[in-house]
Amino acid sequence: MSHPPHRPPLDALTVGALALAVTAVSSSAPLVAFAAAPALAIAFWRNVLSLAVLGPVSLTRRAEFRALTVGAGRREGLYCVLSGVALAAHFATWMPSAQLTSVAAATALGATQPVWQGLIARWQGRRLPGVVWAGIAVAVLGAVLATGADFGVSGRAFAGDLLAVAGGMFAAVYTAFGERARASISTTTYTTICYGVCAAILLVACLVGGVRLHGYDAGTWLAILGLVAGAQLLGHSMFNYALHRVSATTVSVLILLEAPGAALLAGVWLGQLPRPLALPGLALLLAGVAVVILGGARAGRRTEPVTVPADPAALVD
Repeated sequence: MSHPPHRPPLDALTVGALALAVTAVSSSAPLVAFAAAPALAIAFWRNVLSLAVLGPVSLTRRAEFRALTVGAGRREGLYCVLSGVALAAHFATWMPSAQLTSVAAATALGATQPVWQGLIARWQGRRLPGVVWAGIAVAVLGAVLATGADFGVSGRAFAGDLLAVAGGMFAAVYTAFGERARASISTTTYTTICYGVCAAILLVACLVGGVRLHGYDAGTWLAILGLVAGAQLLGHSMFNYALHRVSATTVSVLILLEAPGAALLAGVWLGQLPRPLALPGLALLLAGVAVVILGGARAGRRTEPVTVPADPAALVD
């Protein structure tokens, strides 16, 4: 019987790291909503600038990159590429949603990723415990109530809700491919290929669609840099740092605080308040996702993991 790894007691530094991480990832949707640039362009620059940060480290791993082009390594290389395709689809759906619907709705509906993760696990032949199915049912009910409330407000908000749900689904596909790729290659090599493929696809989409990639004001460029430094790099790095003292399940549940955190930031900074009719649905949705995460982790301790990715960096926004 396997036992959870021993972790030292929680200290003030770890608590501070977790608080900083939640704040950093919570800033993602408000920054997208604030930026005066097309969502696809923001997604492109977010990935390109992240590549610029990873570039110097990636240059030291040339042998690992070459290994992905020959023999058995080609399969892992393919998973990296497919993960990048799915990540591009995630950004192309979720980021526009933050500009079409409320920040609260976009963040909460995008947080359905663990629900989709569970369904993918079931499709792969893994058995889901009853508590996970219950959590999925609650989350789906909450999503229906929230999107129904927005449909009554405007078609634009409803379209944003649907894009946010699609963003959560593509995030789960991205994580599923990433799990396969990470089985044998380093995080740096994986993310470099994944972000590179994602950026290339988004660039083509921007060029074909005539999306403007430059000429933004200083505030917009600062918002894009904030996305890179915050949600893309700092937020997930702090979550990973905290893993030496808290479990991956705890971190996954803490990431759900991104939804109320983003709503609070949007209210204070952008004056954007959540729609009252959507609040009960969003609360149900987040409760259902929490049940999926906790139920899946409990089952995973008994058998093999069935839902939530162990690495919180796999939870994208």
